[in-house]
Amino acid sequence: MAQETQRDSAKAIGSSHDRILAAAKQLFASRGYENTSTVAIARMAGTSESQLMKHFGSKEGLLEAIFDQGWEKMGYALRGIQELSTPVEKLLSLLDLVLSALERDPELKELMLLEGRRVRKEGRMVLLTRGYQAFVKTVDSLLLEMRAAGELRSDANPQAVRSGLMGMLEGLLRDQLLARRVDYPAAYTTAEIRKLFTNVLGALHG
Repeated sequence: MAQETQRDSAKAIGSSHDRILAAAKQLFASRGYENTSTVAIARMAGTSESQLMKHFGSKEGLLEAIFDQGWEKMGYALRGIQELSTPVEKLLSLLDLVLSALERDPELKELMLLEGRRVRKEGRMVLLTRGYQAFVKTVDSLLLEMRAAGELRSDANPQAVRSGLMGMLEGLLRDQLLARRVDYPAAYTTAEIRKLFTNVLGALHG
């Protein structure tokens, strides 16, 4: 009965492209990428496997499209942070934006944290979409603003800082996810994650 309800809800969503995307996101998050077949995705979406291939080329292309859609939605909100006065405020607002977006979309959060960094058969990470790379460029530009404003130590490489900050965020969120799944010791809140970032940025102050 639950599977029928899931299938009916997937069929109710717009075009075959959108139905396939919604079904894949749901199945990848609940079953795992490797355990989900394109046949199962097409069945839940109420369409054919040939339509899936037509729109996305492969199962990996479908996962990439899910990530790209997620980063694209976040990208719309990025424009608002430019109105803030200091680059540190902008960077912390960017952190809040990502945390809020992932909390609103737990399926995307799970896929990004558990599937995004795996190298696929083609030898690349699916997470490295256009949207993700645009996000990286935004973080890099804010760190350069921080340096120009004297808010980043001159001996700190901005790209190294960016990699450290983004890796720290991914690690914190992944451990938080594991804590809910398997009782992993990561008993901290989203507010505490933000406080940690504030402290780290303070330590990097020029």
